[in-house]
Amino acid sequence: MDTERNLGKRILLVDDECIVRESVKCLLVSDGHTVVEANNGAEAYSLFTQSRFDLVVTDCVMPFLSGDELAARIKRMSPRQPILMMTGYFGFGYKPGPGRPFDAVLHKPFESEVLQREVAKLLFDCEPANQ
Repeated sequence: MDTERNLGKRILLVDDECIVRESVKCLLVSDGHTVVEANNGAEAYSLFTQSRFDLVVTDCVMPFLSGDELAARIKRMSPRQPILMMTGYFGFGYKPGPGRPFDAVLHKPFESEVLQREVAKLLFDCEPANQ
């Protein structure tokens, strides 16, 4: 994988739990990325419509607009936008695939290396679409 190509990307990070958001942000920033934070789906959607992001990392269950609905709205606007879903819910069908508005799923809690691997994979495999 071309790690140089994955450095310095702009990532929209969405989670209503401050501690989770801060932990993920610290890891992404330490990997050289610029992180824009939102604490709910509605705020994230507003940010997405106003700017360009190489990756969206979102929680699933949030107030105002769920991660599923946020991802669906983003994909309608920008079908090739890579989206990584984070969820604490197992067994609810949270897997990427046809009809799903996200490209990868991480089940909480996850190891930092797993997050780094998924982010790198999505940045390498996908191109940003909202230009």
